[in-house]
Parts: sequence; structure tokens; C-alpha cells
Amino acid sequence: MQPNRRAGIARSLLLLALFALGLATPALAQGADPLPSWNEGPTKAAILAFVRATTTAGSPDFVPPADRIATFDQDGTLWVEKPVYAEVAFAADRVRALAQINPSLADEEPFKTAIGGDPAALAALSYPDMNKISFVTLDNLPVDTLRDDAAAWIATARNPLFGRLRTDLVYAPMTEVMALLRANGFRTYIVTGGGQDFVRSYAERLYGVPPEQVVGTADAIAFGYDAAGRPVLRLQPSVLFDDVFGGKPVGIHLVIGKRPYAAFGNSTGDRQMLEYTKAGKGLRFAALVLHDDGAREVAYGPAQGLPASDVGTFTQGLYDEAKARGWHVISMKSDWKRVFAFEP
Repeated sequence: MQPNRRAGIARSLLLLALFALGLATPALAQGADPLPSWNEGPTKAAILAFVRATTTAGSPDFVPPADRIATFDQDGTLWVEKPVYAEVAFAADRVRALAQINPSLADEEPFKTAIGGDPAALAALSYPDMNKISFVTLDNLPVDTLRDDAAAWIATARNPLFGRLRTDLVYAPMTEVMALLRANGFRTYIVTGGGQDFVRSYAERLYGVPPEQVVGTADAIAFGYDAAGRPVLRLQPSVLFDDVFGGKPVGIHLVIGKRPYAAFGNSTGDRQMLEYTKAGKGLRFAALVLHDDGAREVAYGPAQGLPASDVGTFTQGLYDEAKARGWHVISMKSDWKRVFAFEP
């Protein structure tokens, strides 16, 4: 064997050993750009610097592999949330199916709005009305049936604004961040206001996040038996845990049990998760996605004079807090070379 080849194999084996111990950073050590969908700039540099500092042995900011936790909101942070949340569209489709059996639903709000299917009207529904729609479609449904139905629905559901499959509208820059973190020993969790079982049905396929690493709003569940005497978990018409605003740090504590070292969001509903993350000891990373690109996605805020929005609200107050606390504001327009994987 050639001496150079032996040396190369030895280096590779050493690196593999260091990676396994969390003492090296594979995605950074290889030299290839781990964030190709990002423009060069301070935000991309800050992400790379955070990963390097927290995963390099001997660094004053080194984080043991067991403590490397990163949390991500989903809607508006990992994929498109306009014109209406995917889960609301899913529930509306189920109401339309129920109306075939119970036509009286078509005369009662909010079910009448759900059956009508107008995205703007659906987006304007109040939180209690969205819960009513969800409860009527999920009451006493086995959890496994919901997972199967949601997975089948998301495989073919299209976003009416973009005319593409919803699964196409995942943000390439954010999945690259998740992959970079995982390659360097971080566990990535989705912490979402969306329904926990709904998101668990597709999270691994879309984001590489297994079901047990999804923390979401959870409906009440009851244990029982089916007609054949087999154990079954069934959904109940009430919310057990609401994973939004202050509920996100609570959900992180209950499910994960450790404070994240990095957290990513995009709206006022994520504020407390970022505050909680940054309050921990050592180097912590917090970032918010600002939807300021009306050409490639949808521009909304109302921070920085962007159009106001009830879906994914990013207020000027949140923007000012981010700047004051040293959080990173990710400009979709300036920081992202491309938004979706299907873009050149």
C-alpha cells in the first residue's frame, strides 16, 4: 500500500473516531459549503461560527454531545404557512367529507366556512373556531388512524397560493441548517403550535425529525379497547396542551427535559422559546425568519413596514427585541440564495 494512502486512511479513521466522540465537526472539517442555499453574510457566518464553537474540543463554548439540542418552529420557519396553515386545510377537507353524511354542518359556523374552503376565510378563523373544526373531525378517532390519514393527505395536498404540493414548499436553507446541526451531534426538535400527531405523520420524511422529536399542541387522548378487544388510543374533543407562546418552553421541558442551545422561529408565538433558550448558560443561538421576500414567497410582518398578518405575525416589537437581545433576524430576501429546493 502506498504511504500516502496509508496516511489518508489513518486520518479518516481518526476523524471518524473524533466524530463519534463529538470532538470534531464533520460538516465543517470536510471543506464543502454545508449551507449552499445561503448567501454569504453575517447570518450565515454566525450559524457556522456557532456550530464550530460549540462542537470543537477545547473551545470555551464546547457543548457535550448529550446536551446539543436545537429547536425549530414549523409553520413559517420550516415551510410556507400562507395562505392558511396546512393543518387547518386538512381539517377543512375532513369537514367537507363529514358534511356528506351530516348536511346540517353546511348551515353552521365555523363549519360552513370550512366547507366553503376559501383560504382567506379559513385564515381569518379564530383559534376557538379552528379548535371546533378540529374537534368535530377528530372526536374518538384512533391516533393511528389520524397519523395514517394525515400522511396520505399531505402526500397530495397542494398549496392554493403556489399551486405546488405543500411538501415542495419546505425552506431549503432551513433544512440545510438542520442537517448541519445533526452532522455535528445536535438533536433537532420541531416545537410547533400545530397538532403534535398531525406533524408527526410527516416530520421524518420532510425534515429528518423522528416522531419522538416533535413537540406540538396535543389533544386529549383516552385509552380503551376496540370491538375486537385490542388496546387503542382515541382522540378526545379537548386540548391537553397548547404548545404556543409560553407553552413552548413548558413543552420543551416536559418532552425534551433540557434547555436548547439553539432555537429558530418566525413569529410572536416563538418569542418565549427564544427567550428561554438564550437565558441558558454558555453560548446560545436564537434566530427569527423574517418574511420580507414578496417575489419568491410572501412578504408579511408587520415589522419593518411589511404588510400586517394574523398568520405568522412578526411585530415591530418582536423585531426590536431580537435586535436588543442579540437574536439573529434571517432576511428571506437577503440571506437566502434560494428559498425552495426546486429553485435553480
